[in-house]
Amino acid sequence: MSESRSFCPRCGDAMDPPEEPRPGEPRDPDAMLCDSCYFEDFDLVDAPDRIEVRVCAQCGAVHRGNRWVDVGAQDYTDVAVEETTAALGVHLEAEDVQWMVEPEQVDQNTIRMHSLFTGTVRGTPVEEEVTVPVYVARQTCTRCGRIAGDFYAALIQVRGTDRTPTKEEVDRSVEIAEDYIGEREAKGDRNAFITEIQRNSDGVDMKISSHQMANGIAQRITRQFGGEVTANETLVTEDGDGNEVYRVTFLARLPPFTPGDVIDLDDGDGPVLVTSAHGNLKGTRVETGEHYEASHDEGVKPDARVLGTKEDAVETTVVTVEDDHAVQVLDPETYEAKTIPRPDTVPDDAETVTVLKSRAGLHVVPEQADESDEDDTEQ
Repeated sequence: MSESRSFCPRCGDAMDPPEEPRPGEPRDPDAMLCDSCYFEDFDLVDAPDRIEVRVCAQCGAVHRGNRWVDVGAQDYTDVAVEETTAALGVHLEAEDVQWMVEPEQVDQNTIRMHSLFTGTVRGTPVEEEVTVPVYVARQTCTRCGRIAGDFYAALIQVRGTDRTPTKEEVDRSVEIAEDYIGEREAKGDRNAFITEIQRNSDGVDMKISSHQMANGIAQRITRQFGGEVTANETLVTEDGDGNEVYRVTFLARLPPFTPGDVIDLDDGDGPVLVTSAHGNLKGTRVETGEHYEASHDEGVKPDARVLGTKEDAVETTVVTVEDDHAVQVLDPETYEAKTIPRPDTVPDDAETVTVLKSRAGLHVVPEQADESDEDDTEQ
């Protein structure tokens, strides 16, 4: 029996007949060529003449496809390797393909990628070396451009009720905002940013990139300190489709009293050390140590005046514990012995107590807040 043979249509040499394509698949015209003719025009790797990588000069993000992506790279060698890998094409007939790359830093913006590919085609080992220059184009991403252009969709104002927020409240509010935005950034949200933080005599103002994020931050602030959030819309422009664009101001109004304040309710039961400003105002009566809670109608704003704060209290000497309701102490200013109400927080063998002197008199201030009043708030 004679062996079936085919002939190369280009050079006419005899060759083994090519494999028949699977049903429905077109016949590859190159499959009719002998190995010698096939490899004359064969390219293992299809490489571009040049690759351009767009990076943000401000934040280091890389532009991929139609969007900017945070890569967290200290330099762009790894980025150049990834972009080169994505841009190079390997012949479909190649099997067992392996490759190695050696980057060469030409200058600050140019990296030559020397790549060596090996594989097997038609049972024949093949290799090819290609060099692709990668140019790093430093630009400004959309996010950084918005920040530089003072873009913001919402404004958060942190204010106190009949008072100025404390430095601690302002600092913590800023920390809450930065943590919130940081969480969104960690999830890949490049639309999350704070354009500006401005501390002022009334509290703090923060420009935020979106309505939803600003509302979330304001709600976290009032969960931390108490108070309420109100929103006010202002029409600023129209978009390209004619839709109205609004900027929203979220006012986080903090309660008039804060934990640590000593207030006089003028109700005859003595001052109250405030322990919570959430829901209804809560605290401890400094004269008796009894728990206090404002009525539902009063909420966090009962009619009261601030006598001082726990930080204003000073330690003084106990002269004698007279009975269950009275203790004699030295006035921290005049050093006179004075008898004042004894709360149940003062033990029989107390040698010193912490007192606050105000226009309402001299009062013992509890060292520890009533644990039942401590807030389980979101940090």
